[in-house]
Amino acid sequence: MEKFKAEIGIIGINPFVFVPKEVLKVIFKQAGKDKGYIPIFGTINSKPYTQTLVRYRGEWRLYINTTMLTNSPKRIGEMIDVSIAFDPNDRTLQPHPELVKALQENPEARNTFELLPPSRQKEIIRYISALKTEESIIKNVAKAIGFLNGENRFVGRDKP
Repeated sequence: MEKFKAEIGIIGINPFVFVPKEVLKVIFKQAGKDKGYIPIFGTINSKPYTQTLVRYRGEWRLYINTTMLTNSPKRIGEMIDVSIAFDPNDRTLQPHPELVKALQENPEARNTFELLPPSRQKEIIRYISALKTEESIIKNVAKAIGFLNGENRFVGRDKP
C-alpha cells in the first residue's frame, strides 16, 4: 500500500487528487499496465474506498466522490492522507437474472443490447443491479426491454 498527502483539486464539478509519479510507478507495476482504467483500493483519511484510477488530459487522477470523502466538492484545497494499491479483484458486473431472462425471451432486444458499446451495456446492467425492490427491478427491466426495442426512454436516453 502506497501512502501520500495530496491537495484536493477540481475539474468541472469533479474533485480529484494528482497521484505522485513514484506512486504511479508502483501501481503500474502491480497492475502490469500503464494505460486505460486501473482498478484501485485504499483509504482517504483512514476511510476505505474502492475506485478506478484514470488518465485525463495527460495526468493520472484519483477522483474523490462523496462516498469516499463526505462533502468532497466543498473541500477543494484541503490536504488529505491517501493510501492506494492496485485492486486485483474481478469487478465484472453480472446482469440481474430478471434482465438475463427478459433478454432471452426477446431476441430483438437481446440483439440490440449486444450491438451496444460495452459502456452502454454496463450502464444498463449497473442501473438494474442497483435497484433494491423486486417490484422496481421488474418494472425497470420492462422499461429496458422497451428501450432496446425503440419504444421508450431509459436511463436518460431516447434511443439505444
